[in-house]
Amino acid sequence: MNTVPDTIADTVDQAVHKAEELRSPGRFLVSAMLAGVYIAVGEVLLLVAVSPFVAEHSPAVKLLEGAVFPIALTLVMFAGAQLFTSTVMVMLVGVLSGRTGVKPMLTAWAATLIGNFLGTLLFAAMTHASGVMSSPTAKSMLAELLSAKDALHGGQLFWRAVLCNMLVCLAVWMFTRVRTPGAKLALLWLPVLVFVSVGFEHCVANMSLYTIGIFEGQTTFTALLHNLVYTIPGNIVGGGLLVGAAYWYTSAARRTRAAGSAEMVECLVEAR
Repeated sequence: MNTVPDTIADTVDQAVHKAEELRSPGRFLVSAMLAGVYIAVGEVLLLVAVSPFVAEHSPAVKLLEGAVFPIALTLVMFAGAQLFTSTVMVMLVGVLSGRTGVKPMLTAWAATLIGNFLGTLLFAAMTHASGVMSSPTAKSMLAELLSAKDALHGGQLFWRAVLCNMLVCLAVWMFTRVRTPGAKLALLWLPVLVFVSVGFEHCVANMSLYTIGIFEGQTTFTALLHNLVYTIPGNIVGGGLLVGAAYWYTSAARRTRAAGSAEMVECLVEAR
């Protein structure tokens, strides 16, 4: 297992790589769209596979939801794609380390949000055209989930989003710390199982749920926007501050003065 300082260094490298990828905005946007699609895959799986258990009033519904949805983050991490909630943590660590700037961080956040949304919208349209959401049980579960989210007030949405991305970024953080595929898979699965089963709020998952609902005629873009106004800031706090900034601080990582400082130091060491 990698040490915390080593994991911080790996995360900083990821931030630098993301900042470099922003120089090709088209490719970056497509990668973010793929992440939106992968999150939507998990949402559709949840609706189709778990809805029969909801119809039967099974007491295991929440646990089943948590058991199937982690396929979404698994696809993102193993296939490789730009997901907003993990990008929040990675880019903030890059800024705290001094290797990347605030502007690339904000640009990456905005680009991943836009791309994630376009990906969920595209997948929702394809899902609607496929007819997989036509079953009464799936439609009923979708309506119940949307209604439950709409009933939450702003403070509840915000704090559920904080707790959600704390867990998601812990999953990504632990994924980076371990080395074997089996361990990586398990450590992605468990925190996501918790956030879904408990009912925390993930802004990209909500984009997926609401866009599916829009195509199925069960909700509106206005309802989605109301949700995102609270869940996006909450996800930033949960992943960026409670995981990224916290581990950067506890690792005693030193801030470099400029983006090229670390490379300069490495060259001097090698020259000796």
